[in-house]
Amino acid sequence: MSDHGEHHRSAPQAGEAPRWLDNPGNVKKIVYLLLAICALLFAADGVYHKHPYFEAESWFGFYAIFGFVMCVGIVLVARGLRAVLMRDEDYYDNDR
Repeated sequence: MSDHGEHHRSAPQAGEAPRWLDNPGNVKKIVYLLLAICALLFAADGVYHKHPYFEAESWFGFYAIFGFVMCVGIVLVARGLRAVLMRDEDYYDNDR
């Protein structure tokens, strides 16, 4: 694969001050914060009264579980589509 378009940096450039997210400890803080927010929102599902249209909507955590399952499904379908739609790297450069 070519290096075109890749902007991965593992350390700041010479003379550049390190940024906040260059520290792995800060990245962990963000991940833990997001996990805590997700857990709080999942727990909040048991606090309010629901008006479900379908019976499954009244189950505890239904929308969180449904959203997670559908997100995983989208990723799996995209992987399958990639296998079908993938072209060679020089597909458009080949004039033959």
